[in-house]
Amino acid sequence: MKRYRGSKQKGAAMLTMSLAFGMLAACGSNNGDDPAAQPTDQSSASAPAATNSTAPSKEAAIVEIKVWDKPAPDASNKAVTEELQAKFDDAHPNIKVIHEDETQTSEKFLAAVAGGEQPEVFRPSFPKMQEYVQAGIVADITDLVSASPDKDRFIDGAFNMATRDGKIYGVPFTMYSTGVYYNKKLFANAGIASLPTTWDEFAATAKTVQEKNPGTVGFDILGMDWGDWHFEYYVWQAGGDLTELQPDGTVKLAFTSEAAVKALQYYKDLKWTHQVVQSNVLQSYEENNKDFYSGKSAMILGASDAYNAFVSQGMDPNEIGFMPYPVGPAGVGPSQVGGSFWAISPSASPEKRQAAFEYIMFMSSKETIESRLQFNKDNGLGVNPFTVVKDVDPTNYIEGMPTDFLSAIRKAAETQQLEYYLKSSLSPYVVKPIQKILLDKNADPLTELKAAEQLAQKEVIDKYNKDILSKSSK
Repeated sequence: MKRYRGSKQKGAAMLTMSLAFGMLAACGSNNGDDPAAQPTDQSSASAPAATNSTAPSKEAAIVEIKVWDKPAPDASNKAVTEELQAKFDDAHPNIKVIHEDETQTSEKFLAAVAGGEQPEVFRPSFPKMQEYVQAGIVADITDLVSASPDKDRFIDGAFNMATRDGKIYGVPFTMYSTGVYYNKKLFANAGIASLPTTWDEFAATAKTVQEKNPGTVGFDILGMDWGDWHFEYYVWQAGGDLTELQPDGTVKLAFTSEAAVKALQYYKDLKWTHQVVQSNVLQSYEENNKDFYSGKSAMILGASDAYNAFVSQGMDPNEIGFMPYPVGPAGVGPSQVGGSFWAISPSASPEKRQAAFEYIMFMSSKETIESRLQFNKDNGLGVNPFTVVKDVDPTNYIEGMPTDFLSAIRKAAETQQLEYYLKSSLSPYVVKPIQKILLDKNADPLTELKAAEQLAQKEVIDKYNKDILSKSSK
């Protein structure tokens, strides 16, 4: 899920693109699943400096690697991507890179793996990286990363979603995190000096800011057909998840777990007890965002790069605040994160593996990232305020961004979680009880979740698990 950003007409167009990207990155069924999907967070025109790695001599044998990062003909960052690739070629004459279509789907990637044609370098999304590690189709690059002088350049938590049992399987390329946006002006009007850190404090803050700012609402809740996208965060905060992946690959539903019931009860309380959410709880995602950037709503959940969309609609940057999620009953408030990693084929020879890592680190250099950011700024493509490295400050490429915004984003990303397993298939079943609770004051959270779980088990899980067990027995 993701997004990024004149005339009034251009501003509206950038908003649509920006918010749609954020939505898809965070909750779409195809959440960055293409193995080589190239976000346009960062792009550049200036030449990157050489990496810390030593290029092989011209007398050395030429190593050829295949990389799935060739931009589409109409890609907005095509020119700069090709320029950066040419810079690498010039700096590494003994590495020949064959660039192939970056837009190939995960199905094509798996077909390439099965046919022995897996590229040496590819870019799985965060969810796909987890799947590919489990399937054994990404290389363990712990030794390469540990020996690299650039390892400490990456922010805390950057490797989390590419790490299993202490082993590292990917280098972060792009990343976003989610949290709570709040209107600093409305908070100041209400005399709120400290940000909420718990569910109770959040509800109290929403009520106070709503009362002190007539005509506003404390919090815009997401109750439309993507409602489970935000609801799952509250389940995590209560100490659970909506599904459980079993060791044999099957899936167990957890809709009726104590955590899920507590989360839905909290939704019900926000609507009916505290009365701090908008009247039309089923309004669109775009309407929710409009409420925030127009100053009608004091708080809203969102991904880190939605900042650009709010500013493009005329919101004063100094009024935009960002904070990590308040913790729930479990004492945690993990951020849903997304993005993509650079990964290497486990079948690559040692020489190809080293060449692949050279390429990845060149494309991860400070100079390369800054060049991409400058390109995006110069061409009005929008800039993701969240970079995966410590030595690049994206606020230099976004006019007026408050200094505390970036630090808040990084703080939110320290504790990470991926969206619940099989979300694309189960989303409609989770949304139904959410909407029921928000529309019917007398609806019972456990009763509604139980009905949803029974239906999902019958219509989705039974068949899914049967197929998984059938394949594993062959």
